[in-house]
Amino acid sequence: MNRREPLGVAVIGTGRMGADHVRRIDRVISGARVTAVVDVDAERARAVAAGVDGCTAHTDPAAAMAAADVDAVIVASPGPAHEAALLAAFEHDLPVLCEKPLTPDAASALRVMEAEQALGHRRVQVGFMRRYDTEYVALKALLDSGRLGRPLMLHNRHRNVASPPFFTSAMLISDSVAHEVDATRWLLGHEITAVTVLRPTPSAGAPEGLRDPQFVVLETDGGALSDVEIFVNCQFGYQVQAEAVCERGTARIGDGHALVTHMAGRWGGTIAQDWTDRFAQAYDDEIRAWVDTTRRGEVTGPSTWDGYAAAAVCEAGVRALEDGGRVAVDLVEKPPLYR
Repeated sequence: MNRREPLGVAVIGTGRMGADHVRRIDRVISGARVTAVVDVDAERARAVAAGVDGCTAHTDPAAAMAAADVDAVIVASPGPAHEAALLAAFEHDLPVLCEKPLTPDAASALRVMEAEQALGHRRVQVGFMRRYDTEYVALKALLDSGRLGRPLMLHNRHRNVASPPFFTSAMLISDSVAHEVDATRWLLGHEITAVTVLRPTPSAGAPEGLRDPQFVVLETDGGALSDVEIFVNCQFGYQVQAEAVCERGTARIGDGHALVTHMAGRWGGTIAQDWTDRFAQAYDDEIRAWVDTTRRGEVTGPSTWDGYAAAAVCEAGVRALEDGGRVAVDLVEKPPLYR
């Protein structure tokens, strides 16, 4: 690839996330262009491709990856399709940004990790975009500085207005708490060793049979505890908050007080209604960083190991939800490629 030329990107999956990445590369960031889109829905793929100059539409990821103008891949298809897409990208030795989850379970994530190790170099960045959010980045820097002392506890709140109709109780862990799992590991620099899930009486606003909210406790190998309130039918807005409690102080992000108004005898602000609003900047910065490092021939950001660890923790969390009690997390030894 001529590094002076824009990076040619194939986007696999043209649903809400994939289409937004197409828009982002085409209109927001520089250094890349979308040269191919892929979707099992041929009509949807053609509709997205039609809005981008020089973009072709495909239904087969392998065909798109074989194209001469594809230098890198974004995988934004449903989680069960990720493993096949990643292995196909490895056959072409293409760099990949893979939206979370890396894969839906630890066994398939381990297969992907082993295949990447066989290449002898990293090829995958996993799309844990909170690592690119301004507030999370500031909290990470503060914790790493040591000014607050050793982190003891991390309190997380993750609230959605309403859950999609297909959402299950297990998906509160695997699809939502997965973000806090990665944030805990990244912010604290610890691996998670055990998960406990407590289940209050479900909210009247939750669909019949959905265990919502849930309270998740994560134990770490550094002796810290991280808890997550996950409430996907709170009805009032989208909130993601975190507070680190350390030996010499605390730090909190996500209060959303960027704009507070005082008018007509009232004060207040607005609450984001979904993740595309709250994390718009993070997604922009994530893709921008991925394009820049890929053009330099580098792979940075959350690794395949991070995707595997998150999958293993979420599996333990789902078992804890279903069976009750504390469930240990079983991780393989971390390979040298990811140290």
